[in-house]
Amino acid sequence: MPYHHLALAAKDMQATHEFYEGVMGFELVKVEVAPIMSGGWGKHFFYRIGGDDSCFIAFWELHDGPGAEDYIFDLNKAAKLPPMTNHYAFSVSSDEELTTWRKKWQAAGLAVFEIDHNWCKSIYTTDPSGNAVEFCLTSGDFTEADRERAIAALSETEFKPSPPPAKVKSWRPEPVS
Repeated sequence: MPYHHLALAAKDMQATHEFYEGVMGFELVKVEVAPIMSGGWGKHFFYRIGGDDSCFIAFWELHDGPGAEDYIFDLNKAAKLPPMTNHYAFSVSSDEELTTWRKKWQAAGLAVFEIDHNWCKSIYTTDPSGNAVEFCLTSGDFTEADRERAIAALSETEFKPSPPPAKVKSWRPEPVS
């Protein structure tokens, strides 16, 4: 079953638009304006991800909702989880594309964190609501041993770490002019 869209609430919709269309290159294609069942109303913005109309990321700009002053837009803060735990990842097809995205994020004034997980390579940053965004390149194959290890981990109650990452690096943002 293919993915259609992920919907998140945005802390600042204008900044969210500037990030997802201006930096990420996702095209804003649709808005739905409607009442919210719990009260208030919202604008639900849809951004085309893959160049066709089969995959989107969407953001809610919420208005006049009860308790709106207490909304927490960062998924991890809201769930009281460590930063970067909840995140969403977009696929790239080459090391060059991963590097291009890293440089684009840095040029947009964003800090970037890179990890080579030994089976995939990832870069991470955060969006204007504080949510972690990742680009990921699968760089290895999955074996039956990988599956067996994953199945065994389902019932483990003690720490049995995976091999350490091949690379971990932080990249500072470039000064924005």
